[in-house]
Amino acid sequence: MKSIKIGTRNSPLALWQAREVARHLQNRNFLTDLTPVISSGDKDLTQPLYAMGITGIFTKDLDTALLNNEVDIAVHSLKDIPTQLPENIEIIAVLKRDFPQDVLVRKEDAASLDLKDLKIATSSLRRRAFWLKEFPYAEFSDIRGNVQTRLRKLEENSFDATLFSMAAIERMGLDVHFELLPMMIPAPAQGVVAICGRSNDENLKEIFKDINDRETQICIEIERNFLRTLEGGCTAPIGAFAEINDKNEIRFQGRLCSLDGKNCIETDEIFEWNEYENFGEKMALKIIENGGKELMEEIKIQLHP
Repeated sequence: MKSIKIGTRNSPLALWQAREVARHLQNRNFLTDLTPVISSGDKDLTQPLYAMGITGIFTKDLDTALLNNEVDIAVHSLKDIPTQLPENIEIIAVLKRDFPQDVLVRKEDAASLDLKDLKIATSSLRRRAFWLKEFPYAEFSDIRGNVQTRLRKLEENSFDATLFSMAAIERMGLDVHFELLPMMIPAPAQGVVAICGRSNDENLKEIFKDINDRETQICIEIERNFLRTLEGGCTAPIGAFAEINDKNEIRFQGRLCSLDGKNCIETDEIFEWNEYENFGEKMALKIIENGGKELMEEIKIQLHP
């Protein structure tokens, strides 16, 4: 039996995720082979992502490797995967979501500062806008790179704190003090490892049926449908988080914010899930009808004048 070639970015976090997928395969007696691919998003660490034509910046090199049969599957952080996938590529499985939250990491000498007084380093439009919603006078710096690079830049530069996904810190087992931020709604599908494969590779799709976490899949499909319906290919400060309770109900929180955080449209609902309704689209349409359409137009003009 030939080994399954796993395509991955070569950052420490991406390699952790790929090894986690390998572990699931090895537990089922499959041989695996990690194949790191340097993505365009990792080659340019100076420009903020929103200035780079963000859609698929971290996934397109792995997509190419997949379509050229250089790898059998590609492992990604699901929040990096555009809602519109290339032809003949699909998400064939997701692992169980672990840590979806955003967290704050400060410099030691900023330990006593109020949140409103912190100078924050982040290149994420969502994190900036959601932070400004709470702290309208906050100052920001751009910051790029993997977790370790950003922690180093935090120590070397003049800002006070930066924001991470909790998954990045926990998965790496980093000894870093962080603060939870209940006012931040995560990016859609944050904290989820996704496996992409070729649509016509029925053998691999069959193998991953057993690995796929169904509850996570239900939640991220709602979140990604919410994102797809709202954004229409445009980057915007959008948060979405769905979770299932023990009564088979879903609690969904969604938010669209203006870039300056002053105008935010939100929804927070509990509903009974069924497989026939597109709940993500339904939630997004409520936002769109509540002023979201005009807000998205405004954001598009600001980002692409």
